[in-house]
Amino acid sequence: MTELLYHADSYIREFDAQVTGVVGGGVVLDRTAFYPGGGGQPCDLGKLSVEDSTWDVVKVKRVEGQIVHTLDRDPPPVGTRVRGELDWERRYALMRTHTAMHVLCGVIWRDYGASVTGGNMQPLRGRMDFEFEHMHRELVSEIEEKINVEVAAGRPVSTRILPREEAFQIPDLIRTKINLLPPHITEVRVVELEGLDLQADGGTHVANTSDVGAMRIADYKSKGKINKRLVVTLE
Repeated sequence: MTELLYHADSYIREFDAQVTGVVGGGVVLDRTAFYPGGGGQPCDLGKLSVEDSTWDVVKVKRVEGQIVHTLDRDPPPVGTRVRGELDWERRYALMRTHTAMHVLCGVIWRDYGASVTGGNMQPLRGRMDFEFEHMHRELVSEIEEKINVEVAAGRPVSTRILPREEAFQIPDLIRTKINLLPPHITEVRVVELEGLDLQADGGTHVANTSDVGAMRIADYKSKGKINKRLVVTLE
C-alpha cells in the first residue's frame, strides 16, 4: 500500500521512495507526493531520479487500487531507491484552483442552497455546474463579489481523516447530487475552509483562502433546465 504523502501535506515538493512494483511503463512506489487525479483535479507531473538517471513522470493514475507513475522510458526495477520531484508550479496552480472551487461551492451552498452537479479544472481555471434554475449577469456579479470576500477573509484550510460512519454524521458533507464515495471506502478525508466549507475530498489545497488570489467568473452558461455552469479563472 502506497503512503499518500499529499494527504497529510500538500506542500511536499520532493520525497524519497522505493519502487515496489512495475506496471506497464510505470512504477508503483512505497510512498508518493504525486496526486493521481480525481474529483475533477488532474494528476501531478514531475520527475523521478536515481543518481545521474532521470525519468519524466508523464501521468499518474490509480490502476486496480495501485498508484502507477507512468514514465517517459523503461522504468527502473523493483527495489530501486528513487527521488521524486513534482512540477511545483503546476501543482501549486492546481492547489489554488481546487481551493477556489471550494470557495465557490461554499458560497453557493451557504447563500443559495444549490447542489453541485459536476466540475473539472486545469491550472488556474475551473468550472462547476450547479442546480440553479436561472442564472443571469446580476447574479453572477453578486457571486463573484462574494467569493472574493471569502478569499480576502483569509480562512484557514485544514484536512483530517475520519472513519466513514463518523464522517457521514456531518451534515451536508457530500455536496454533489450523487454520492461518489464507494461503499468500500472505510475512511473519509475531509477538507475544511474554516467557517465556510466542509466536504469529503481527496485532492490538494493551499493552506489559506488568501493564497487563492483574485477570482473572476469568466463565463456562465445553461447546461440544462436546472443545471448552470460557472467558469472561474485565477490570476
